[in-house]
Amino acid sequence: MLIEIFTDYIRNKKDLRDYVEIRKGINERGEFNDLKLIRIQENLERLQRESPEVYAGMYAVLEEVFRRNAGQEFEYPLDFARETLKMYHTHQTPQDILDEYKMVLEHKYQTLN
Repeated sequence: MLIEIFTDYIRNKKDLRDYVEIRKGINERGEFNDLKLIRIQENLERLQRESPEVYAGMYAVLEEVFRRNAGQEFEYPLDFARETLKMYHTHQTPQDILDEYKMVLEHKYQTLN
């Protein structure tokens, strides 16, 4: 149940600070602690302000991953969140992280022809 809620928050660009509060009432272990979830939210907000094209690109890749559906739907929002966590906390630029994230379309979630 928790992953479905997390997926909804990620895909629909909902504020993860609200998710932090909601999950306190659910007796399941999540992938990220509260501080990381808040950092993901803050990174997304900063990205939207400072690099709206990269922000849009990150979500475009996420939606393409869902469209291709390689049968691991629970991993898609987690991968997106992991990439978002890197923003502003590594030597990589947001564009570098987007370019790296795009590579999942060539590997993990490519369609079978």
